[in-house]
Amino acid sequence: MSKPILLRFESRNGQFRLTVNPADEFPALLPKILDNLPKHVDSRTLTLSNKPHAGEDRLLSSLKGVAIDRVGLKHGDKLYIKYTELPQVNGNSVAPKATSLQPHNSSNRLNGLPILPAEDLPIAPLPQQSSSATIKNPWEVVQQSPLDDRLDKKDGKIPRPRDQKMCKHGLKGMCDYCMPLEPFSPKYLEEKKIKHLSFHSYLRKINSATNKPELKSSYMPPLSEPYYRVKRDCPSGHPPWPEGICTKCQPSAITLQPQPFRMVDHVEFASPGIIDSFLNFWRRGGAQRVGYLYGHYEEYTEVPLGIKAVVEAIYEPPQIDEIDGCTLNSWESEKEVDEVARLCGLQKVGVIFTDLIDAGAGDGTVVCKRHMDSYYLSSLEVTFSARLQAQNPKATKWSDTGRFGSDFVTCVVSGDEDGGIAISCFQASNSAVEMVRADLIEPSADPTVMLVRKDDEDGSKSRTRYIPEVFYRRINEYGASVQENAKPSFPVEYLFVTLTHGFPKDSAAVFNAGDFPIENREVIGESQELRDVAKKLGVSSGKIEGEKGVRSVADFHLLCFIHGMGVLNKEEESLLCHVARTHDLAEGFQLLNTSGWATLLAILQESGERPPKRRSPASLLEAADEYLDDSEQLAKRFKGTSLR
Repeated sequence: MSKPILLRFESRNGQFRLTVNPADEFPALLPKILDNLPKHVDSRTLTLSNKPHAGEDRLLSSLKGVAIDRVGLKHGDKLYIKYTELPQVNGNSVAPKATSLQPHNSSNRLNGLPILPAEDLPIAPLPQQSSSATIKNPWEVVQQSPLDDRLDKKDGKIPRPRDQKMCKHGLKGMCDYCMPLEPFSPKYLEEKKIKHLSFHSYLRKINSATNKPELKSSYMPPLSEPYYRVKRDCPSGHPPWPEGICTKCQPSAITLQPQPFRMVDHVEFASPGIIDSFLNFWRRGGAQRVGYLYGHYEEYTEVPLGIKAVVEAIYEPPQIDEIDGCTLNSWESEKEVDEVARLCGLQKVGVIFTDLIDAGAGDGTVVCKRHMDSYYLSSLEVTFSARLQAQNPKATKWSDTGRFGSDFVTCVVSGDEDGGIAISCFQASNSAVEMVRADLIEPSADPTVMLVRKDDEDGSKSRTRYIPEVFYRRINEYGASVQENAKPSFPVEYLFVTLTHGFPKDSAAVFNAGDFPIENREVIGESQELRDVAKKLGVSSGKIEGEKGVRSVADFHLLCFIHGMGVLNKEEESLLCHVARTHDLAEGFQLLNTSGWATLLAILQESGERPPKRRSPASLLEAADEYLDDSEQLAKRFKGTSLR
């Protein structure tokens, strides 16, 4: 347990000291602070600052979830308190009016804990914290992925052989013609036809311009996410938005440019069967389909310091599928599926959906809808992708807020120019994610353009939305770069980046026993039943094939179904997922000896698949008569025709 420390506080009414626990959160100090302030203080406006003037002011309510030791406060440090007073009538303070977000006028609940002021949040989607909510020394407290830690330790330099014509030095020498290139070298990217920088190459580039290690100056996090909303806790002293706004808290004008980097460079599907089973729904039903990609991230050596998403499985959530699109329903088992993926060493890495129309030629060709003269990703799909990326941020110690962008990818299965089925992979840019989060843009009926919202929508100014000026740069007919006003609409190409995709030469898929029925496909007559589990695990009413069951558990859909049965405990389920991931027969036979697995096999043996009934001789004769009748009708139908 951490040792208590003493903090000093100063307000316009005087000074006082408090003994606090460094592990406590800031809102827990509210009752103690109010005991040392006048009774007519409005607790909703209580603000802490590190300086008496021109400091970093923070509303106490906005520090929910932030521990005292997280901001670097030490024993004896001093904080400055600012607040406003409640209006008084006849010498008595007037309590604030009750609202739907704060229905009680009392400053405390029945349990004695203070009621924190309600936060004014944007409409949708759920926002991040304020841009001013920076983390002190993020490189010490932010825990990023092991892959990012490994790439941080690499210099990323691109080696070059000795030039026989230009190099005049010895074998151990080096010159400008053979020295290694930086991972962000434009010449190398152009030679390899790499369109976008990888995230870590971009990080090296801007870090070399932001920090100079040779000067031994103070370090600054080089990354900062865009923020297009009105900043909270403005130090100017005016009422909060929308009652007041100033140049310090209003967002600056936005100038859109193509994003030069991408968070993920490549999407690799572990096996072609993953896409083939996903497309079977469209082949059988003719409707579109949406699925979430589960896999992991690895280093991609084809791009300097690159990252690739390796897809091991596609989970199809509850949805309503139509010929021209899909509607996602409530996914109540999402956390359970994520837990099964975590036990398998996987995570949710992206989303995939189909956009296929049969060409009608009878040869399996499809219509090419997405090409250079139409669009590659519609404005509605960009908004959908941006919302999912906002829900899956990337943790990084190189950002002042502890996060930057997202590794979440979007894949589209559509027709190519040759009439075949092709996959395209994209990511929404960081600007697109923030514009969607700030509710500045909305999809258009024209898939090639995105609309900028208006301030006076719905007859009144939005309570949380402020629309700044939006511009974008383009090359005009004279070859010059000009700036255009993005209102009312602008091209959607400014809001996403493209990724490459492919399949491995030697497939080593984790789930290599994938013939179990896929979830939520009842509309095409495919459902998951206990008899399917029994057939998969080699269980029948007469015998149990244990070794077959061990070898066949490497199926993500089967693991999710067994998890939903609730028969296995946590240890047994963890062992099951480990066997499915590693294909270890030794641990598989260890699983066979657990009580939970024995209970599962007993359930399947009682309610699993049953042997087919033997047909009587009379039924066989009836079937033969039906076959002869059908043959006669078929012969009559083709009578008089000839084959040439």
